[in-house]
Amino acid sequence: MAESAAPIGVFDSGVGGLSVLREIRQRLHHESLLYLADSAHVPYGEKSPEYIRERCRVIAAFLVERGAKALVLACNTATAAGINELREHYPQLPIIGMEPAVKPAALATRSGVVGVLATTGTLKSARFAALLDRFAADVRVITQPCPGLVERIEAGDLDSAELSAMLLAWVEPLLEQGCDTLILGCTHYPFIRPLLATLIPGDIRLIDTGAAVARHLGERLAERQLFSIGEASHRFYCSGDPRRMARVLPILWGGNGVVEFFAN
Repeated sequence: MAESAAPIGVFDSGVGGLSVLREIRQRLHHESLLYLADSAHVPYGEKSPEYIRERCRVIAAFLVERGAKALVLACNTATAAGINELREHYPQLPIIGMEPAVKPAALATRSGVVGVLATTGTLKSARFAALLDRFAADVRVITQPCPGLVERIEAGDLDSAELSAMLLAWVEPLLEQGCDTLILGCTHYPFIRPLLATLIPGDIRLIDTGAAVARHLGERLAERQLFSIGEASHRFYCSGDPRRMARVLPILWGGNGVVEFFAN
């Protein structure tokens, strides 16, 4: 039986999941958090489902060994490939995943055209196809893979001229086809929301799912009476270069932190 004071384990292929971690901290500020950035294997979006499932197994085991009372897959691609297996292996834990915000986008669009910016892995997944079948029957959804975007955000590039040019090349064709709602379908992408907002008309809606995931996590903790009421602590791990992650923490997390090396 998990203790309410135990931490919540959160992981992503890199630092993108910090966008979700910030939402969890804001909504559940008494909860201790373990965050693992699998940066040695980033990006997941270009790798096979089998490869991603193996990473999910390894990382989940590490977080559970450190007492995690719940797991959050702060990665759309990892969720699509690995969440079902993790739920079977850890039935005792609340396990929360990410998925592109197709339903709220379909409800929000006025033109009936929704654009999706995401990784190749997410867009090719059966989970994404099922979302379209379930929620997007009455709208037109145009998908746009964004190769290289995750790597730029990992490096802390959130506003360069080169990044602006990349984003415009992806977004302008969507706008020309009548898109009025854009789904940010990767947890890295909310970090470039301010830049993206300067490149598109002000009436284009940008939608991501970080806040919804934090809300759902809170509901699952409440169901199992696992809310913490103590003082929160946060630990960070990285399978890549911990020093590199530590440098971007103030930008992406809003504070400093010690990053420990995850050697697996």
